[in-house]
Amino acid sequence: MSAQQVRFKQIDVFSEAPFKGNPLAVVFDADGLSDDEMQAIARWTNLSETTFVCRPTAPEADYLVRIFTPAYELPFAGHPTLGTAHALLDSGYRPRQPGQLIQQCGVGLVELATRDDGSMAFVAPPARIEPLGTEALQALKAALRCDEIDYTVLPPCTIDNGARWVVIGVASPQACLAIAPHSHFAWEIVQKTRATGLAFYAAHAPGGPATLEVRCIVIDSEQAIYEDPVTGSANAAIACLFAARERRPGSQYTVRQGTAIRRDGRVIVDYSDDGKIWIGGRSTTIVDGTVRLA
Repeated sequence: MSAQQVRFKQIDVFSEAPFKGNPLAVVFDADGLSDDEMQAIARWTNLSETTFVCRPTAPEADYLVRIFTPAYELPFAGHPTLGTAHALLDSGYRPRQPGQLIQQCGVGLVELATRDDGSMAFVAPPARIEPLGTEALQALKAALRCDEIDYTVLPPCTIDNGARWVVIGVASPQACLAIAPHSHFAWEIVQKTRATGLAFYAAHAPGGPATLEVRCIVIDSEQAIYEDPVTGSANAAIACLFAARERRPGSQYTVRQGTAIRRDGRVIVDYSDDGKIWIGGRSTTIVDGTVRLA
């Protein structure tokens, strides 16, 4: 690495208050970094994702983003998409088209737009929905030990939109928040389905804190379980499932996520008339400065 400093921001994504959402590190002017250097920085920040803003190669794109966990690169992730766009606009960038951004990433081009209230939203990438196989379903039942899983109306399935989730409906928010997966069987499911983790959702009663309660449980290679605070890709997957099965809870609905780990993530899902599914929320810049590369 050269003895160089570049712009750096840390963003709290999907939250209306600082420190209640999902943190994201954003490194600007990253074209000169190698894959190994990006991975080393992401390992050092030790956040679920760190993004690197580069010049796009697609002529219609505003920017290209590389998305890294501490262990590997992702073709797409939701909260890094929203947080990177916020960071870019916060840095003074002027989009090619006012109020819109086109992000280039591993899954291709992702459209973003600024809402009337100042929040941002991205268009959910195309999703591939697959039923769980018998072995994975048996492992799921063993892992969850819960009688309130929906195995009939919207049975558990895998959904891949660049990230891959096992999506599971639960009868009530209370049951959703009480789920504590058995680590060994949960790891079996992740292995059998090649998924990032388990995404649970449950409907709140009318007048509740949101339309849905969502939880995303990730199991790493050591069979350690941790919970993601707020997850754009999983919420996009759930929204796509509702659309594919004609179970949409209205043209717009809201999500609360992170409750079990004392966060207060808020996601807004919109189904537009042209068939696009928009995943949105607020972001806040928490850290604004530079990072030394060597």
